[in-house]
Amino acid sequence: MIVVMRSGATREQIDAILARLGEHGLTGKITYGEERNIIGVVGAAIPPTLREEIELFPGVQEAVRITRPYKLTAREFHPHDTVVHVRGIPVGQSPCVVIAGPCAVESEEQIVRTAQAVRDAGGTMLRGGAFKPRSSPYTFRGLGEEGLKLLALAREMTGLPIVTEVMTPTDVALVARYADVLQIGARNMQNYQLLEEVGRSGVPVLLKRGLSATFEEWLLSAEYIVAQGNEQVILCERGIRTFETATRNTMDLNIIALAKRRTHLPVLADPSHGTGKWYLVPPLALASLAAGADGVIIEVHPDPDRATSDGAQSLNPANFAALMPRLSAVAQAIGRSLAVPTTIEA
Repeated sequence: MIVVMRSGATREQIDAILARLGEHGLTGKITYGEERNIIGVVGAAIPPTLREEIELFPGVQEAVRITRPYKLTAREFHPHDTVVHVRGIPVGQSPCVVIAGPCAVESEEQIVRTAQAVRDAGGTMLRGGAFKPRSSPYTFRGLGEEGLKLLALAREMTGLPIVTEVMTPTDVALVARYADVLQIGARNMQNYQLLEEVGRSGVPVLLKRGLSATFEEWLLSAEYIVAQGNEQVILCERGIRTFETATRNTMDLNIIALAKRRTHLPVLADPSHGTGKWYLVPPLALASLAAGADGVIIEVHPDPDRATSDGAQSLNPANFAALMPRLSAVAQAIGRSLAVPTTIEA
C-alpha cells in the first residue's frame, strides 16, 4: 500500500502515520517529491481496514493498495526515476552509459590495455571479473583479490569506475573496497543472503536477471537489496534461456520496455551474454537503447581469440570503437545522448 500525502502535509502529519503503521508492525518508506510525498507501507500482513483508517488522517490525499508482490521497486511507490550516481556519472538520466571490458581480468597488461581502449572510444565505465562463476570447475575462475587490485590500477590510469562481480556474502566487504559497482551475476540473482549483504554495503549494485527468471522474480530480488536501505540498484537484462540454440541466450527486449514502465530503477542491457556471438552484439546493443535501456554493458578484449573466457562474444577494441558512434546516433534519435567519461583524478 502507498499513502499519498497532500502537497501541504506537515512533517508531524507524516510522523503520525508512521507511528500508526508501527502499531501494526509495519514500516513506512518515504519518497519525497516536488509536488507531493509518498509513504510506502512495507510489512508481511497489512490489515484489510488499514487503508480506510489511514485516509482519515490529516494531510492524507489517498491510500492505494499495491497488488504487486514487489513494493519498494514499484513505480507506484516511487513515481520518479531513480538515478544511481557512480563517481559522478548518473545512471538513469538522459545520458546512456556504456560499460565495457573483458569477461575476466587476466593480467595487468590485458586490463590496462582494454581500459585505455574503452576510454579512448568513449566508454563510461570498466567491467572486468576478478571472481568468475563458471559452469565447469576446471575452467579459469578469476584472479581473486589480485584481479581487484589490477582493476583499481586501471581505474587510476584511466579514471573509469569499476564494475565487478561479487559471488558470496563473505566477499562483499573485500570487493566493495575496490569496486564502484557490485555486480550480482545471473547465477546469483536469487542468492538472498548475498542480496541482503550488498544491500547493507551501501555500494551501487548492478543486478543481472537470472537465466530463467521471470520479471517478477527479478524485481523481488531487487526488493531484497532495497529493503536493506540501499536504493542504488541498477537492473540488467542479459538474455534468458529458451528452446533456441542458435544463440547463447535469447535477448529479451520486451523486458527492458516493461521494466522502464513498472519500476523506477535504471535498466541496462548486456547484449554480449544475450547473444553469445560478437557479431550480434552491435545490433542488439543498438536495439536495447531504442527499447529504452539506460545503457549497455559490453565485453571487450584486446585479443578475443586468446581470452580465458567468453572470447566468442567479446568485441575487439576496433569493433568497439566502431560501435560507439552508432550508439550515439541511436541515443540522439530517441532524445538522449551518451555519457562522457569522467576526468582522471590527480
